[in-house]
Amino acid sequence: MTAATPDAVPTWVDHLPARLQPWARLGRFDRPVGTWLLFWPCAMGLALSGALDALRLLPWFLLGSLAMRAAGCAYNDIVDRDLDRLVARTALRPVASGAVSVCGAWGFVIAMSLIGLVVLLQLPRPAQLVALLSLALVAAYPFMKRITWWPQAWLGLTFNWGLWVGWACGAAPAPLAAAGLAYLGCLFWTLGYDSIYAVQDREDDALAGIRSSARRLGPHVRAAVGLFYLSCVALSAAALLVARPDPLILLGLVPAALHLGWQVRRFRPDAPAAVLATFRSNARTGLFLFLAFLLTMPLDLGSPRF
Repeated sequence: MTAATPDAVPTWVDHLPARLQPWARLGRFDRPVGTWLLFWPCAMGLALSGALDALRLLPWFLLGSLAMRAAGCAYNDIVDRDLDRLVARTALRPVASGAVSVCGAWGFVIAMSLIGLVVLLQLPRPAQLVALLSLALVAAYPFMKRITWWPQAWLGLTFNWGLWVGWACGAAPAPLAAAGLAYLGCLFWTLGYDSIYAVQDREDDALAGIRSSARRLGPHVRAAVGLFYLSCVALSAAALLVARPDPLILLGLVPAALHLGWQVRRFRPDAPAAVLATFRSNARTGLFLFLAFLLTMPLDLGSPRF
């Protein structure tokens, strides 16, 4: 059995033959929360697409999130292999540790991207074009930690792009302003949860010269996460009201708001186990946000098919 990174969780990957485990870990299949964090904005976008029929694409978006997150992680590992060796949490990643060669990792990226292509072909043409625009964001992301203190903000731009893709799947989607506000809300959500995640590596990152919001915020990181989450809730509320001007719709946002508040209360930068558990709980946050945006969908069961 091959070694897992410290933040991995026990999954089916641990029961694979030893020779296959590095490949599964390359795609972070032992850390499924990232797939959910990529998927829920896509689902929110579908909720804003204005067509109930668009929800049939949810399984395709889930498969696409799984494949493209795996491809993105492998690409990130290729670019960051030298830096990863300097950080305790990432030193055992397959490329950094030598368990998977760089050429093998590129092959993995191509294989996962082909699965992503299959998913792309299931989408309406406008959504396909929007999805392709994300490639520039994905390609640039691994380099952000070298040039800015806010790579988490770039991750927010990248990881939540699926909201635009889902929104473009409808023939009569919610207003552009609603999608834009929702996207900005998700960006602040990502700023919050990825700042929590980055706290784990602050000491090693400082030694390796890696920049992050957690390092920049220092002792104020908990307060900043609270502000990021508050911004997420406020922008999401504005998006809901633009999509459906009914104050009662804001009740749908209460579970997400309460859960984000619970995270801030629980978050203790000096407690690594609690930090990781708090970060992982954002898979539930995404579900709560999706359910809130689902309330914006029309009740007309005869929505046109694409």
